Amino acid sequence: MSAAGVDHSKINLLSFTGKMKILHMSWLAFFISFVVWFNFAPLMASIRETFGLSDQEVKLLLILNVALTIPARIIIGMLVDKYGPKITFSVLLAAGSAICFLFAFADSFARLAIYRFLLGFVGAGFVIGIRLVSEWFPAKQVGTAEGIYGGWGNFGSAAAAITLPTLAFWYGGDDGWRWAVATTGAIALLYSFIFYFSVSNNPKGTTYFRPKNLGAMEVSSKGDFLLYCLMTAPLYLALGVLAWKIGPANLGIFSAVETSVIYLMLGILYVYQVLQIWRINKGLFAKGARPLADIHRYKFKQVAALNLSYMVTFGSELAVISMLPLFFFDTFRETAQLSVAQAGMVASVFAGLNLLMRPAGGWFSDKFGRKTTLAVTLGGLAAGYFLMGQMDASWSIPAAVAVVILTSLFVNAGNGAVYAVVPLVKRRLTGQVAGMTGAFGNVGGVVFLTILSFVSSQAFFLSIAAAAAVVFMIVLLVLEEPKGFMYEQNEDGSIEKIELH
Repeated sequence: MSAAGVDHSKINLLSFTGKMKILHMSWLAFFISFVVWFNFAPLMASIRETFGLSDQEVKLLLILNVALTIPARIIIGMLVDKYGPKITFSVLLAAGSAICFLFAFADSFARLAIYRFLLGFVGAGFVIGIRLVSEWFPAKQVGTAEGIYGGWGNFGSAAAAITLPTLAFWYGGDDGWRWAVATTGAIALLYSFIFYFSVSNNPKGTTYFRPKNLGAMEVSSKGDFLLYCLMTAPLYLALGVLAWKIGPANLGIFSAVETSVIYLMLGILYVYQVLQIWRINKGLFAKGARPLADIHRYKFKQVAALNLSYMVTFGSELAVISMLPLFFFDTFRETAQLSVAQAGMVASVFAGLNLLMRPAGGWFSDKFGRKTTLAVTLGGLAAGYFLMGQMDASWSIPAAVAVVILTSLFVNAGNGAVYAVVPLVKRRLTGQVAGMTGAFGNVGGVVFLTILSFVSSQAFFLSIAAAAAVVFMIVLLVLEEPKGFMYEQNEDGSIEKIELH
């Protein structure tokens, strides 16, 4: 980033001024949003007892918690590009706190379910900080900065699991869980004001580039238009899979008619989104339309490659952390007398390494190249999942743990490597690129968990390995190393060069 006002000094985590203040304010906002998003999971036993929930109702709450996050990340990506991270994150935290209070003091399962569904929107907070951090850090540091932001912010889900049961116990009584959940809402509300009065969208002397239109990304060619429409479909298909899981073929919570209505609505929404993409980009198809100047073009295949990469990195992480404790317990309880608690501790390593390895993935990207780093992490996690697919009761616990740690290193570094590239695709569209890529992470979680419902755990791991191997080849063939400059047009018509290395 060669624009005036951007600080090129080294990253000093002990500093709380300038760009480092923005980084710390951003990851903390993300951290709090994840605490709110996952505040009910560690308290589920108490919630189940309060409302007398059945197993099906518990499963419904778990599904509802992630359902809205897929479209929410797309919407938030558009809003942050248009209105800026400062107001978008502040409003998201404040709105999330209000819904959090409603969830905490819900008096029926129906209201509990509605508020939990709406709280899925808070999970889109991740997208906002991606754009904000990219505005403040030069390209040669943005991978490391985004890795710190993502890795430390993601820890909010673990922090909720660690602290909220104790907080509920401290409050005491049957309503202890309610006050624990409400406390997270109060923290989010307070921080929404702190964040608003503490950050700026971009450094002084730089321009915050905004998209020309709201509703869909601008693309550069007819081929990109078709690829954009194609890559949008999995977002709605994943929601269709969630509806299918709730429907009569699985949980049986929704009737066949209700499930069919959801399918129809998703189809209509997809057609509407394609029409939005057409509205924004129809000029490409106008008779006599001239191709965009090279300085205004970007290749949507870059976005597609990042989408698929995040689907197998973060998407597999979402799926694996959901099943790994039970897998370890079922596999080793007889041969190694592994307890439930011990299985949970072993499995926690998989997600816990995100705190260190996501920043490491960003740092490696800055240091050794973004395409190379992403390809290495994808190849490594493919090999790791292949080894996990061989695990059975004949393995020793140390060997199994070693393979899990090895796989986790590549998975979490891969998360950081993906978002080391995202801010370098097209500056004014960074929020939308980040939102679409983040949504594909959720798509991956849905896809892989659906596969798990049909096959053995070993086949599940091998399916992820196969998917990662395919994406590895796509990245090698399609992804281009960001280099040189990107160009954006200022409001006065002048062109600004933004350094990519």
